[in-house]
Parts: sequence; structure tokens; C-alpha cells
Amino acid sequence: MIEVVSLCFAFVFGMLIKQIGLPPLVGFLAAGFAIHAFGPALGVPMADARPVLDHIAHLGVLLLLFTVGLKLKLRNLVEPAVIGGALVHFAVTVAIFAIGISFLLDVDQRTALLLASALAFSSTVLAAKVLEAKRELRALHGRIAIGILIIQDLIALAVLSVAGGHSPSPWALLLFALPLLRPVLYRLLDIAGHEELLVLMGVVLAVVAGGAGFELVGVSPELGALLMGVLLAGHPRAHELSASLWGLKEVLLIGFFLQIGMQGLPDAQAISFAVIFALVLPLKGALFFFLLTRFRLRARNAFLGGLTLTCYSEFGLIVAAGVLQEWVVPLALTVALSFVIAAPVNRIAHALYGRVQGQLQPFERRTHHPDEQPTSFGDADVLVMGMGRTGTAALDFLSERGLRTVGVDADPSKVADHVRQGRNVLYADVEDVGFWDRVILGNVRAAILAMPEIEGKLIATRHLRRLGFTGPIVANALFADDAEQVRAAGADEVYLTMTGAGHGLADKVRQAL
Repeated sequence: MIEVVSLCFAFVFGMLIKQIGLPPLVGFLAAGFAIHAFGPALGVPMADARPVLDHIAHLGVLLLLFTVGLKLKLRNLVEPAVIGGALVHFAVTVAIFAIGISFLLDVDQRTALLLASALAFSSTVLAAKVLEAKRELRALHGRIAIGILIIQDLIALAVLSVAGGHSPSPWALLLFALPLLRPVLYRLLDIAGHEELLVLMGVVLAVVAGGAGFELVGVSPELGALLMGVLLAGHPRAHELSASLWGLKEVLLIGFFLQIGMQGLPDAQAISFAVIFALVLPLKGALFFFLLTRFRLRARNAFLGGLTLTCYSEFGLIVAAGVLQEWVVPLALTVALSFVIAAPVNRIAHALYGRVQGQLQPFERRTHHPDEQPTSFGDADVLVMGMGRTGTAALDFLSERGLRTVGVDADPSKVADHVRQGRNVLYADVEDVGFWDRVILGNVRAAILAMPEIEGKLIATRHLRRLGFTGPIVANALFADDAEQVRAAGADEVYLTMTGAGHGLADKVRQAL
């Protein structure tokens, strides 16, 4: 009965919320509160339902963090903006929140500090979901945000250990030898194939090795799942492994959002607490923006990264469950309310920045930025946007036939890899209005749009036409309705990827016959 009610409530509330333009996860949060309120009347004992959903939620979080790890490279985390931004933001936020909590609530200093610490963290789950949905995990602002979240998770682990009187086992030192296992894991991934063994291997590494294994030596299982993914991030099939786990991870994560809502129905004090901290939530994002611009990021990446981190964290609930059990419900409501605010705002992040860039750009430091973008494409004949497999193949094909080509991509690591391989590829984010305001097309006579997201293709097409570009714009798309949107925006040709592959196969057969 537990699974029947949970699935039905999640589906109904998710569908209703989606109809008003909000992401389904907001509906899942509402479904959790509804199950808590009406579950007993439907024959669902809360004492039995919570452990089941907690377990499902835990598995979903482990798989999510494992797949995030598969897309990360540790060298990207050792950056001043990541380490400095995380530590300074945590210190300033805890100081301000602790003072405010002491003023508003009749609590001792230790409780005020612990509550402030719980509220200083940002949600790894929400940020990863938002960035993954927009295919921005590997964009500069996505990598910075995830890096800051990893540092925050380490801080949360330290807070929980100190406040709860726990510490990692001496056996935890063995974890420093994990990189020695990378060749073994690579070999196992090669042997696993492409079907059920691949999925099973991912689950075993996330749940068994990363989750239970790290927990056994007193280290956060969430951190363990993330690091196991990082160990495999350099493997050529890491993307395939991540894609194979996508559906399972999405279903299990529904349990995470349900169990937040099922923490309990809030009283007046809990509602007041949540509303007050929801009102100060923009200050948390503003501090992230200010700090990231001090670390030489451009206003756009600082804004997008800060907005991704403008929410409260489920990790705060873990801290509260360990050392502040009487504050779990107020914190759960605060986290849920921050999700309700942050999720829809992040969906329109790029459009929102376009409206406020004039007010935010003066905060940029007058210096060279690590995310500097080109102002021209040199003498290139063809511009290829998006340097994944499709874009790379297109650029190589044209270059081998004598055309001058230039590629652009929003992932600095991917750009660096292409440059090392001898390709003319530049860092640029085609969804950045500022990039289009400054760039000069020069000799570009044709453009290929190979970005994964339909929104990026639409933005690039409209800006190219706005700049007076009259050459052919060719794009690819997975779905017919996406193709129609890109054509309507001004593209000359849009190839349906799967249809094009079928035509290619058929043409090979025709030639053979």
C-alpha cells in the first residue's frame, strides 16, 4: 500500500505542478506533505512508510552523486573560486545567520551555530538536477557550483562529526589509496559491455563501494558515491555509464523529494521560521555572486553559479537529524520552500540574466577573466557550435576537405582537450547575451549548431540572424517538434539525428547494390 499511495500522489502532484510551468520536483515535495496529511486515512502507516522512502531516497541520492562524479575532473575543483568561494561564503553565512537566529529565537549559542551551519549549505541534489537538466554540469559555472557543493559537503561532514562526537575510523586513511584501483575499475568497465551488467556495475560502485564502503569507515556515503564516480570520470565510456543509470536514478530520486515533505506537518513556529529564511534566501545568492566576481569570474558565470546555489540543503536535514532532532520539521519546510523558489527561477536563469546584466556587469573586476570569451572567429569559413561527438565529427570532416573551421564550446576542459589535439576550438557560451553583443563574425559563411540543448540552438540561431548573418545555418535535433522550433528561429536545415542515421545506412546499402 505504501508504494501505491506514494507513486499515485507523486504522479498526480507532479502532473498538476507541471501544468503551471513549475518543475515536477516541486509537485513531489507537495506530494510528500499530502501523504503525511492523508496517508493514515488511506491506510498508510507513517511509521512504516518513512523508513521505506528514506531508503529509496538514499539510493537515489547515491546514484545521483555517482553520475555527477562521472562528469567531474578533480583538477577542475582545485580553483580559487571553488575553495575560496565555499569557505568564505560558509564563514560569513554562519556568522550572519547565527546572530539572526540568536536574536529571533530563544536558543543557546550552540544551537544557533548548528542551525546557521545547516542553513549555510546549498542543495547538492537540486543543483545537480538543475544543471543536469540544462546540460550545464560541465559548463564553467556548473563546474564551479558543483565544486563549491563538494567543499560544503566536506564541511557538513566535519560539522556532523564534531557536533555528534563522531570521527572517521583510522581505516578511513585507506581511502587515499583509491586512485590505485582506477586501472582495475577501468578494466571492469571495459568487460561489463553495454547492457544490464553496465547498469549493475554502476549501482554496485555507487551503493556498495561508495555508499556502504565509505560508511563502514565513518565517512559520508554521499561523498563516497561522488568520489567513486570521479574515479571513472576519465574513462571513454563514463558518459555511457551515466546515461544507463539515468532512468533508475530519476525514479529513485522521487523518493528523496517525497521524504522531505513527509518529515511532518509544520506548526506556526515552523512556518514562520521557513518564511523568514525564504525571504533572506536572495542574500545567500547575492553573497555567492559577489564572491565569485571577486575571484575574477565574469558577471554572467558568477550570476548563474550563484543562482544554482541559492537554496537550502538536504544535508542540513542530515545534520539536524543527528544533532538537532527537534528542528527537523522547521528545517524540512525551509528546504522545501527554498526548492519551490529556486527550481522555477533556475529554469529561466539565462533569460533573467539578460534582463539584469546591465546592473551586474559593473561588479566584474577590471582584469583578465578565466572565462574570457572571443570577440572574433578569425578567418574561419565555418563556425561549429557545440564540440561533442557530432560537432567534432562535423569540424573534422570540413577541415579535412580544406575549409577553415572554428569550434566553440562552453566546457573549458573540453576546449583544452580539442586544442591539444590540434583543432581550432575556443571557449564561448552561446547562451550568453554578452558574447553575441561583442563577437564579430568576420569571414564566417556557414554555421553548424551541434549543442545538445534545444534552447541553445534557438538562442544561437536568433542572434546569428540578428547580427545580419545570411549564410546557411544547419542544426541537428532528436525530435520533430524541436526541429520545427529551430527552423522557425531562422535555421535553413535541421536534421533529425535518428532519421539522418537511417538515411545514411540506407545510402550505404544503395551504393553497395
